[in-house]
Amino acid sequence: MESDNLDELMVCRLERGIRTLSPCTMVIFGASGDLTARKLVPALYHLARARQLPEPFRVVGVARRPKSDAGFRAELREALDQFSRTQPVDPSVWDSFAETLHYCQGDLIEPASYDRLAARLREFGDERLARNLLFYLAVSPSQFAPVVEQLSRSGLLRREEEPPFWQRVVVEKPFGHDLSSAQSVNQALTRFAHERQIFRIDHYLGKETVQNILMFRFSNAIFEQLWSRQSVDHVQITVSEARGVGGRGGYYEEAGALRDMVQNHLLQVLALVAMEPPVSLEAEAIRDEKVKLLRSIRPFDATGVARSVVRGQYTNGTVRGQPVRAYREEEKVRPDSNVETFVALRLLIDNWRWSGVPFYLRTGKALPLSASEVRLQFRRAPHVLFAAQCGSRLDANSLTLRLQPDEGISLRFNGKVPGTSTEVRPVRMHFRYDAEFGAYTPEAYERLLLEALAGDATLFIRRDEVETAWGIVDAIRAGWGARPLRDREFYPAGTWGPEAADQLLARTGHAWRNPQPLA
Repeated sequence: MESDNLDELMVCRLERGIRTLSPCTMVIFGASGDLTARKLVPALYHLARARQLPEPFRVVGVARRPKSDAGFRAELREALDQFSRTQPVDPSVWDSFAETLHYCQGDLIEPASYDRLAARLREFGDERLARNLLFYLAVSPSQFAPVVEQLSRSGLLRREEEPPFWQRVVVEKPFGHDLSSAQSVNQALTRFAHERQIFRIDHYLGKETVQNILMFRFSNAIFEQLWSRQSVDHVQITVSEARGVGGRGGYYEEAGALRDMVQNHLLQVLALVAMEPPVSLEAEAIRDEKVKLLRSIRPFDATGVARSVVRGQYTNGTVRGQPVRAYREEEKVRPDSNVETFVALRLLIDNWRWSGVPFYLRTGKALPLSASEVRLQFRRAPHVLFAAQCGSRLDANSLTLRLQPDEGISLRFNGKVPGTSTEVRPVRMHFRYDAEFGAYTPEAYERLLLEALAGDATLFIRRDEVETAWGIVDAIRAGWGARPLRDREFYPAGTWGPEAADQLLARTGHAWRNPQPLA
């Protein structure tokens, strides 16, 4: 008998989604820091709540301040009450989860600290908990090398693993501040750990909608014929933030929007959107294609930077009805700072699929709203029939992948307005994740920690990805040199960036399509 609900029968559960998690211990260096309280422990709690953690499992926090296990647990419970995405915290889940939390006092540069850590791990009485180890380095990049060196010296980290036991190292961005420093960090890490043991985490890749880019592209045949220069006129990728830098002025003075956002988030999204189909869903096959795409980006010289890259910095303005002070007036920002809070760039990809198709990327602080989206703008209809009569008033079709907020996919095409007259205007068909699947979306760190515990590196960044991206960014910074910002490169807070960003697209007959709510 044929089912009345065929869609339910068409669900495909991939074998890759069935993880085998071995008993292990997660060691967090920098356990007294903000990342542990805001992201790591809430993520682990929710994994425990969903019964997705291995059994047995332990967490050991390492930091300099003396405290007991009970004191450590009390601090984390207080943080969980504030930062958990589900409220209130379930007492029974917390009580069980809290028993896995332990503390080890230690200074990261003292060898004795690592000996104490090794002894603490042995106290668990299970060799798997002492040798299957996920080291999370929630510390500054300058401490990556000393920590892995001491882990190696103490025997806790073995570069040549001894199955069935394993050790992995998770490091947070920034992965250096330029190509040279990134190479130095990578060389230091791979001196004591194999590349397959290193998991470079970019939380952006853990977002459900970013992951869905590959699913959308490679599981739907109807879009494959459209996903190339034959149909696509240009692509726009926007990651906008309504907030200014706030209390991060000191960090932003060192990073700027180019290093903070373009080098990682935007180039990662670009790679997923434009890469060729991988030969399999294995981590290395996917990462191979991402690197190939990044290496296909046309290199910048000084002239290319001047013509294809725009930077900006926000001045006083209003965002969502609230006054925002200028970047140069923010705390820990120099009053004559030339650091960019906005970047827009035009990239060309020199491969068969995308030859001649411009990719426009932009990101900025103090913009009208916070949104992340990818928009494929298709070629206009031939100048006959409706196009001949409507001209530029007949809009080109587009496909928008909204990554956040209002996560979903929107297809824009032209339709007839009902009535006796013949009017054509754009209409939308859109899919929203919350409407189709419900409001639940796990935090990025939940997915990323689970993948790291399982040893799946698909959502993590490989060494050659990092270094290729830095090569692109370094060329842009070299093109800027020490030149100060010009008047035309400033923009009032609450606007979509400097006028030069609009001119960047206008030179090729294009215009920015600003993010709009999908609702």
